[in-house]
Amino acid sequence: MNISRLVRAAQRGNKEALLELILAEQDAYYRLAYSYMRNEHDAMDVMEDMIVTLYEKLAQLKKSEAFYSWSKTILVNRCKTVLRNQNRFVPLEEDEAPEPAMEAWTATNPYRDTESEMDLSVLLAHLNPRQREAIELRYVHDLPYQTIADITDAPVGTIKSRISQGIQKLKAMIGGDRYENDRGEITGASADQGAVRT
Repeated sequence: MNISRLVRAAQRGNKEALLELILAEQDAYYRLAYSYMRNEHDAMDVMEDMIVTLYEKLAQLKKSEAFYSWSKTILVNRCKTVLRNQNRFVPLEEDEAPEPAMEAWTATNPYRDTESEMDLSVLLAHLNPRQREAIELRYVHDLPYQTIADITDAPVGTIKSRISQGIQKLKAMIGGDRYENDRGEITGASADQGAVRT
């Protein structure tokens, strides 16, 4: 599929070309919309809104190879607008909500010390909204840093910092900072915590 050719055709009014572009990424669009809307009906509604916006504003797109980045930014912005109107979207500036207690997800799980048994959504709930959004967009939706920066209206360096800080927090939660050195000694924050307990 030649994205640039299809975008140029769609910009000249070829609706089939626009449809082909959208259908090629329909699963990615749906997953992205669902991650914000959290239900199928609302996800489909915002996707329809995105398609209308793409049709109306496609002539404004200067770089045809940026179509998917641009369209996903439109989709996320539409999700945020709908959530804000439904009073379900908490602006990122108001991210001081208390985090759920770690005991809530570890107490009933006999495998709580193994990374493979932990639910990603439960782990991500312990991050602040900015870190969670950046990590989900990067690793769940596989978006490049620049696209995430465009979507969140933040500099690329800030996005990388949010992701790095979020990953460090997740690693500390699941014990990922613990490893053995070449002498078989356990090092890292987990070892320091163990030393304090004894």
